[in-house]
Amino acid sequence: MSTPALAPFLKARVRTIRGWPKPGVNFRDVTTLFQDPEAFRVMVEAFALDCTSQNIGIIAAVDARGFILGGALAYQLHKPFVLVRKKGKLPHKTIFADYALEYGTATVEIHADACKPGDRVLIVDDLIATGGTLLAAAQLFRQLGAEVVGVAAAIDLPELGGSAKLRAAGLKVHALCEFSETE
Repeated sequence: MSTPALAPFLKARVRTIRGWPKPGVNFRDVTTLFQDPEAFRVMVEAFALDCTSQNIGIIAAVDARGFILGGALAYQLHKPFVLVRKKGKLPHKTIFADYALEYGTATVEIHADACKPGDRVLIVDDLIATGGTLLAAAQLFRQLGAEVVGVAAAIDLPELGGSAKLRAAGLKVHALCEFSETE
């Protein structure tokens, strides 16, 4: 599927739930993309194509929907897969970072041996809202000496400012489609 055709194809398959998890939030439900085999396939292929020119060494993904895309991408590229989990979910020694969400705060962590200095990491999530989760994840990998090449997400919500914050932090942002708050 051509790049210009990809965004409308995916957007037509995303379910929007207004007022969830609280009033004023438009929740973009990517589970409908995972349920559609063609949508899932083209998302993974689009990310894989972008990765081939970047010499990515590790695919990392954010708990929980990011795991679906990140795991499939790591499999497709034959790369190691690292989990960025909510605090308290990893069994070995971890490092953690706190961050702000669109509708609250949270903490993410990775294993202290998740990467080595110089590893080139791509961090995958389902969507970019305020950017807090992805910025916290990037902070963790950088703390271990890795080079975070960029972030990838199925959806960008640019009005919430996350993609701008990620770019300002020196990260390449690859989102397959975007939604305005009025869509």
